[in-house]
Amino acid sequence: MPALKPETIIPNDEEDAIINSGIASDPDTYEMSEKDFTQLKPYYVEQSQAIEEVTIELSTEVIAAFRETGPDWSARINTALKEWLHDHHTIKEV
Repeated sequence: MPALKPETIIPNDEEDAIINSGIASDPDTYEMSEKDFTQLKPYYVEQSQAIEEVTIELSTEVIAAFRETGPDWSARINTALKEWLHDHHTIKEV
């Protein structure tokens, strides 16, 4: 198991019991066993459209905000731009 970050909050026994009770009462979820974890496979989203690599200038604030969202942050910039185009009726379908 990787080392925990210093700001990690570990639930106490009472909080852990509440969390486990919530898991047990939710019909849409369950706690995975070690066997379940070993059977997991990576999930990859295939690109449905061609991608062209370009260089654009973006503010440092925009880049920082998207990078904070984790891996594949540049793909989320593409999604945000497509949503903007759709909302502004520049293109019909994205």
